[in-house]
Amino acid sequence: MAHAAADDHRVVVYYQTTNVNNSATDHISILGLLNSAPQIAVTHVLIAAVHIVDEPDGWIRLNDFPPDNPRFDAVWSDAAQLQAAGVAVTAMVGGAAQGSFQRLDGDDAQFERYYGHLHDFLAGYNLQGVDLDVEERMSLAGVVRLIDRLRADFGPAFVISLAPVGAALRKGGGNLSGFSYFDLEAQRGSAIDFYNAQFYFGWGSPRPRPTTRTLSTPASRPASTENGSGFVSLDVVANTLRDLTAQYPDFGGVAAWEYFNSVPGGKAAPWEWATWMAENMRGEQSPRRKLRASRSA
Repeated sequence: MAHAAADDHRVVVYYQTTNVNNSATDHISILGLLNSAPQIAVTHVLIAAVHIVDEPDGWIRLNDFPPDNPRFDAVWSDAAQLQAAGVAVTAMVGGAAQGSFQRLDGDDAQFERYYGHLHDFLAGYNLQGVDLDVEERMSLAGVVRLIDRLRADFGPAFVISLAPVGAALRKGGGNLSGFSYFDLEAQRGSAIDFYNAQFYFGWGSPRPRPTTRTLSTPASRPASTENGSGFVSLDVVANTLRDLTAQYPDFGGVAAWEYFNSVPGGKAAPWEWATWMAENMRGEQSPRRKLRASRSA
């Protein structure tokens, strides 16, 4: 059986589309990610998108549904199998739908009210970390408080990542989060495992001359032309990855939005994206995969 890859170059997959056409029963499995050999290519799977809401019948929503909705039974089963194989499974909180971080950014009483539900969700579903995708205004003090509490409650092995737009990791660049990531890094960089920098929708490129922190950070790109502007052909990505990993041995890796239709395999074999990226970061891409990439570009 293939074994899990080391995370010196991370291969991060966002997994939001869990059911075909949002059906209640037609599950899109992520277990294909376990097929690669001799080692599993993916290092982290981020289940998205989790939101904190004001609804007394359930304060946490996963893609507009309570996480215990039967439509997610196979998601949690798949997640447990990935974890058993050594893949870290975490939850992405926030994203384009706003409100979660506003609720976590109030006074102490408000914070405790909403954080408690997030804590119980993360613990109840045995999630190994959280990806904070802050695409709304949040104070620096608020995000520091949240990170401190997560680290205190879940311990040093719990993965804490954030998902700033790429420009936010450059001085004077654009930002969707409200706080400065440079200030956050200065105050709590030691508590943050990595950033999944978003290099699409016009928010920058991982080249040229990435910052030191960007090098330790997976560079996030659309995994298909259907997933947003900024898609780059796999041939171009392959050359960029080879250049970056050769010049910077501590290059963090690559993240994809999102799993279900990732090229080169597309909807029929979306797990091939992870293998493709891992091979190119090791400089091992096969002729068969090169041919497929040319057809998919």
